[in-house]
Amino acid sequence: MQFGRYYEEFEVGAVYRHWPGKTVTEYDDHLFCLLTMNHHPLHMDAHYAETSTHFKRNVVVGNYIYSLLLGMSVADVSGKAIANLEVESLRHVAPTFHGDTIYGETTVLDKRESNSKPDRGVVSVETKGYKQDGTLVCVFRRRVMVPKKEYAAAAVPAGADPERPSFPDTQG
Repeated sequence: MQFGRYYEEFEVGAVYRHWPGKTVTEYDDHLFCLLTMNHHPLHMDAHYAETSTHFKRNVVVGNYIYSLLLGMSVADVSGKAIANLEVESLRHVAPTFHGDTIYGETTVLDKRESNSKPDRGVVSVETKGYKQDGTLVCVFRRRVMVPKKEYAAAAVPAGADPERPSFPDTQG
């Protein structure tokens, strides 16, 4: 199973559809709000949302949706990353509610070799998140530094698997 990509494996214009999607629960939303100390009643207080907003229900905090989409993209985009360099833009386009399922896809916008190190390159991507009905909810662009395949292969001894640690034999 592939986890991330080397620089050479990215093609400008390629689209990666991330699977599986994630149904957002009230618990997910409240836990994220509590972990990040975002206590806005739009996200935490059902009565407030019902009586004081035009949505008439809680709205999932946007940074959770961004984080969810970022996480979904790791296996396809940044699993081999040396560094996440920049989030260039982030737009929350439509609200997400408890019970909505989020799906993501990432498009490769650009790639270039590193100016300072020959063993890596920088890839620019745009990730979009959609609800189950196709509504676009979130769009962000970022730049990721990834290794080149030839250098990564040379850095790992033959037969070694850098993805999995080896453990001493416990059979005795």
